[in-house]
Amino acid sequence: MSKIHSDRIARVANQLAQTDHDIIFVTPGADLRYLTGYDALPLERLTCLAVRNNGDAWMIVPTLENPSALAHGVPDIGITLLDWQETQNPYSLLLSAVGKTKRPLVNNLMWVEKAFGIQGAAETNVELAGKLLSDIREVKTPDEVAFLHEAGAAIDEVHLNMHKWLRPGRTEREVGKDIAEAILAAGHVTVDFVIVASGPNGASPHHELSDRVIQAGEPVVVDIGGTMPSGYCSDCTRMYVCGQPPAEYLEHYAVLMAAQEAARGHARPGVTCESVDKAARDVLESAGLGEQFIHRTGHGIGMETHEEPYIVAGNKSLLVPGHAFSIEPGFYFAGKYGARIEDIVTCTQDGISSANNTTRELVVL
Repeated sequence: MSKIHSDRIARVANQLAQTDHDIIFVTPGADLRYLTGYDALPLERLTCLAVRNNGDAWMIVPTLENPSALAHGVPDIGITLLDWQETQNPYSLLLSAVGKTKRPLVNNLMWVEKAFGIQGAAETNVELAGKLLSDIREVKTPDEVAFLHEAGAAIDEVHLNMHKWLRPGRTEREVGKDIAEAILAAGHVTVDFVIVASGPNGASPHHELSDRVIQAGEPVVVDIGGTMPSGYCSDCTRMYVCGQPPAEYLEHYAVLMAAQEAARGHARPGVTCESVDKAARDVLESAGLGEQFIHRTGHGIGMETHEEPYIVAGNKSLLVPGHAFSIEPGFYFAGKYGARIEDIVTCTQDGISSANNTTRELVVL
């Protein structure tokens, strides 16, 4: 993996060289994992990667984390590894190593405390990296696409077994516990989220597990995902009902399936992200469900469940091969029910390939 990560750092340096910025600082999180393979803990102690526009790179870690950084092969990818003792100022040590900087960047999700520490030691204002890192991360390589399809197959396995856990008389929390165990059994190393939203709770897109007892005949939104050993994420929503749902719901659901299929059929290289959103939204609006579709149609996915590109009105970025994102239109009626159909897809040379391949029909258990 060292060649992959050294190439990624070189790409960052090349991107920097095309701007007026001379260095970027990156703290623990998905950006650091992507660039180095090191899954450092986000702690009060500073761990930080610095990459200059000439390709030179340093990483400073607390001395007690030095063995972990070495075990992850940080020096093997051309990074100068520094460590700092508890009584030292890590910001001063890092800036002393990297030298004078005029226009430093920091990764977008850096803690403010860390950004201010770098700014103080650099004696100049820091600026957000903006899309510099996301532009690199959002276009997946064939290996990354394969990892996402592996994750999709793993979460599909959980959905295929939903009949074992989801039934009337059980609480959302009880069902969610079984699902979480199944996510790990299917090959994920972490459970990132489990949404089991029954009846009126389905009208809250990010509903948290509750002690509400699932009733016969009411729709249940099941949105689940985790992270695989590769570091790449799964995310898939399917709809279930135990018994016969209301006739009105079935009518709405048929429209939702058509909306999701419209977006899937439209998505391909060369179209804008916002046009994929519009393809789904137009179908729902024409059926009078536009006001009940209260979120964007999709989000990018990779080492984070939500990342670029976002499938939303106003995003005029063009889809290109290697983009990976969700297509997940929904409708939500407060106090009654909700629905969402979500697939992770990857953009190919002439269309999309779906990482999720279980039925998109309403599953009657």
